[in-house]
Amino acid sequence: MRITKGLIIADPWIGYILDGTKDWEMRSSATSHRGWFALIRKGTGAIYGVAKLIESGTPLLPAEMIATFEHHRIPEDMIRSGEVAKWTTPWKLVDVRRFDQPVAYRHKSGAVTWVELDDAAIEGVAGRLGAVDTTVEPKVAMPLADASRWNRSGSADTVTVDVAQRGRKLHIDIEWDDGTPSMPTPVRAEPSPAASHNAQSSAVMAITRSQVSGRVIGEVEITDGNITNKHIYLRSFFDRFPADAIGGSNRATRAKRDLTIDWGGAEPVETDLDGQKKFFRARGWIGAFYQLYRAQAGDRVVVEEVAAYRYRVSLRKQGFREGAAQ
Repeated sequence: MRITKGLIIADPWIGYILDGTKDWEMRSSATSHRGWFALIRKGTGAIYGVAKLIESGTPLLPAEMIATFEHHRIPEDMIRSGEVAKWTTPWKLVDVRRFDQPVAYRHKSGAVTWVELDDAAIEGVAGRLGAVDTTVEPKVAMPLADASRWNRSGSADTVTVDVAQRGRKLHIDIEWDDGTPSMPTPVRAEPSPAASHNAQSSAVMAITRSQVSGRVIGEVEITDGNITNKHIYLRSFFDRFPADAIGGSNRATRAKRDLTIDWGGAEPVETDLDGQKKFFRARGWIGAFYQLYRAQAGDRVVVEEVAAYRYRVSLRKQGFREGAAQ
């Protein structure tokens, strides 16, 4: 399988795609592309998996966005606030394949939406997928005169064969098209977004120091400015982070090491620290963190060291006292 295009997606959304809980990538407009593409995690310069784009839908109204939360994972608060009013067009994905190790790529100047992968990245992706040359050309369409998915009685059927090797196994995907619409897949009912958020917020408020492993290195009260601008002030305990994870004021002067941040989303975040502003450099996840736990000015962000170069960020609601849940 030769994949030449990639799409840059920020956290936490790419994490949801990779763990299988999000199958719509919301964009500002439709796309004509169909088929496989690489999943690029924003800010990392690396490909973390691939997915197949099968449909580009029409823009959704806010009520439709709220009703389809299980597909895109955007919280209701973000939809109602207008924060994502631009991103209402669903790109529908299937067959997401996550890599054990990411593949580096070289970002070409001028790339806006779709990224054209360099040769090394194309080969790296193929290697992760275990694609091999065979006597059967991948994605070969063959008309079948006397075969059907259901009863072998069709006369205009098509079968598509996709051959790839994964590890030591030869994997063959066969897709049939006999002109008959596929049966719809039953949709599993899930809790409403509001109920999910309330449960998550309650769980966070119930966490006490005795229940959490890790060493607290600091905590800070958040302001309306923090919530609006999606950042966390780390100044009061900045010297407790490792020096080789502290970089300069821009990406060109990144630190030698990244930190791994567990924040409650589907995927942890990899980031270094901005030594001038005393922030986490990657900030896309912070807005989602505030939304996830319904943060308000006066709440406190707690930062714990759980392992070397790994930290947990959690929220303590205003007025919540340690030991109250015991």
